[in-house]
Amino acid sequence: MKLDDNDRKIVEMLQKEATPSYGAIAEQLGITESEVEERIRRLSDTRTKILIVDDELDTLLPLKRALEMEDFNVVEAQDGAEALEKVRAEIPDLVLLDLMLPKINGFEVCQRLKQEEATSYIPIIMLTAKGETSDKIEGIEIGADDYVTKPFNLDELKARIKAVLRRTAP
Repeated sequence: MKLDDNDRKIVEMLQKEATPSYGAIAEQLGITESEVEERIRRLSDTRTKILIVDDELDTLLPLKRALEMEDFNVVEAQDGAEALEKVRAEIPDLVLLDLMLPKINGFEVCQRLKQEEATSYIPIIMLTAKGETSDKIEGIEIGADDYVTKPFNLDELKARIKAVLRRTAP
């Protein structure tokens, strides 16, 4: 997990003083107490975080459970706009991204994430029913790190996730 400036400042404050109040931290950083609480919770969970973006619950829920059983911290989004918000709020280590999404499609989400400096390093695996060669090429060309078509083999997907995470680890 990459830390932003506020995360780093919170860690520094916690190292200097073991139990500063959320209010004191919030006041120093100019953010809300609830945001401080959420950031500390996120910083406390050291598991690899995966954001699954899929509007089909038949895919999303079983995949979420399977990855949680592998000890991943799994976050979910059901449309492209929510995906962009969750990436900024949760700072995942990897994104599993469907292409056919409401509001903003997966190609556009991938492109926006790869164009922003704050999110460009986050690996993305396209996970979609669109299996045409042209779709695969477009996904890879706009920045996806891998492309898996549905239906997929769960063991193969988990192996691909681990491989991408190994390649992109700091």
